[in-house]
Amino acid sequence: MKYVLVTGGVVSGLGKGITASSIGVLLQSCGLRVTCIKIDPYLNYDAGTISPYEHGEVYVLDDGSEVDLDLGNYERFLGSTLTRDNNITLGKIQQHVMNKERRGDYLGTTVQIVPHVTDAIKEWVERVAMIPVDGEEGPPDVCIIELGGTIGDNESRPFTDALSQLSYSVGPENFCLIHVTLVPVLSVVGEQKTKPTQHSVRDLRGLGLTPNIIACRSTKVLEENVKAKLSRFCYVPIQNIFSLHDVHNIWHIPLLLKDQKAHEAISKVLNLAGIAKEPSIEKWASMVEISDNLHVPVRIAVVGKYTDLSDAYLSVLKALMHASVAFGKKLVVDLVPSPDLEKTTKIENSCAYKAAWKLLKDADGVLLPGGYGDRGVEGKILAAKYARENNIPFLGICLGMQVAVIEFARSVLCLPDANSTEFKPETKHPCIVFMPEGSTTHMGGTMRLGSRRAYFHVKESISARLYGNKEFVDERHRHRYELNPDMAVCLEKAGLSFAAKDETGKRIEIVEVPSHPFFIGAQFHPEYKSRPGKVSPLFLGLIAASCGELDAVLNPVSIQQDNNQHVVLGNGTKVDPINGLCNGTNKTSQKQLVRGKSGKND
Repeated sequence: MKYVLVTGGVVSGLGKGITASSIGVLLQSCGLRVTCIKIDPYLNYDAGTISPYEHGEVYVLDDGSEVDLDLGNYERFLGSTLTRDNNITLGKIQQHVMNKERRGDYLGTTVQIVPHVTDAIKEWVERVAMIPVDGEEGPPDVCIIELGGTIGDNESRPFTDALSQLSYSVGPENFCLIHVTLVPVLSVVGEQKTKPTQHSVRDLRGLGLTPNIIACRSTKVLEENVKAKLSRFCYVPIQNIFSLHDVHNIWHIPLLLKDQKAHEAISKVLNLAGIAKEPSIEKWASMVEISDNLHVPVRIAVVGKYTDLSDAYLSVLKALMHASVAFGKKLVVDLVPSPDLEKTTKIENSCAYKAAWKLLKDADGVLLPGGYGDRGVEGKILAAKYARENNIPFLGICLGMQVAVIEFARSVLCLPDANSTEFKPETKHPCIVFMPEGSTTHMGGTMRLGSRRAYFHVKESISARLYGNKEFVDERHRHRYELNPDMAVCLEKAGLSFAAKDETGKRIEIVEVPSHPFFIGAQFHPEYKSRPGKVSPLFLGLIAASCGELDAVLNPVSIQQDNNQHVVLGNGTKVDPINGLCNGTNKTSQKQLVRGKSGKND
């Protein structure tokens, strides 16, 4: 097994996850099979109970594990299907070690960080590295390991010790370390500074880890004299120092690495000559070119309470991007703080109120993502009401679906007290209730999680047609509240359609308003399975409806994505069903725009 370790220095948030994912794309293009492991050195068992303001969104895998958002990047870039074991936390390792100690596995010895914790980390990495994640049999060729945090963090020490031991045990020809650092530019002198990177590499070496490659994050392309200086003081060949400067679209990163021959550097370190082929990355480059050359905008308002941190909705934003590129439109996202839509804000801060409503009313489509807690919920209800009453394309996800049901009950059934028991336990008309199998005492890992099957009950519904008139679909879930089955009959009689249900036929999975051009709520999270090469049907439907071209995608062939034919979507726009790529005639280069406004912390 060949290992590529990606570490970070100087500051956090440099994009180690994108770098690791991009390296994976590059190695895959060389004909190598790749798997990934993310190490998070916090004591939490998993990311499930961490606020989005701490680490961004919680990403959910097929097996129901709640993991770091970087695993979402891995799955989207590499097209893989990962499991809970691909995310290692210090909490998991400590629980694993203590379970062994309680069983007596250590035979009475004193349990210590070294060797017991470090051995547990090494064993975990070596075991998971052998598990295929691409649907094929046999072990992968390369395992990419991303160490979260920054070199020098106290909590990372057990992992750096373990990885140092791993590099020694597998040998230098099987271990390549890529250190991602920051090369800042001081505005006063305008010069790229290398000293932070030098210090970071020194700290890395002090931990027993020697970098083979340095990937330098900077605002502009790394200058040649700066590369030479880094090579001289960090003892890394100049051809192994790469510039990862700011780009407007992260899809460019694999191409940046290829242009700088990163694959050759990695191949040389890992002795992959004769195994790795010349990179064939034309499809990826074509996707990037298409994305850069879109000029017809589609504006989507994402209404939520975590709008001051776009990473809180990362998978939603990526799914919107995948769908807009597939449909040949330039995506513009307005992050609308849901609390600012409420009447209390109108009194307390009229400017914020007007700004939020302007963003909502200027949008071509509205999306309500998932979330927890009652802050901003009334604003979301108002957004759903606005979209429903004004025939604005609407997609509600998880809590977004539940909010849409509450609004429907209040406005159409004339039940002003309608609510969720999550927000108002004493409500007389509980549209949304706690699931009977949920835990009322423990929060972590107790929701309805992972891939679950939804069966279509209304065959002519928009959602069923978007999914190609399949009998059922498997989508990922993360919720502990659901639509109240006792209110289902009256809601249905009032005009709310239950397009899909679970295997029991009782739990509602998809709701629609048939009288509306496009008003869909899904209890599951379709964004988790969206890929650049496999667009989520519901997101594609939202984009198409927002462009006034929904009919173009309601043909099942248009979203089948399992053959090599091209299908027409709208006015001359074509989508490759395999790659989800548009080959329209847009030629003006621009960037994806995400415009937001700060909200309040919970």
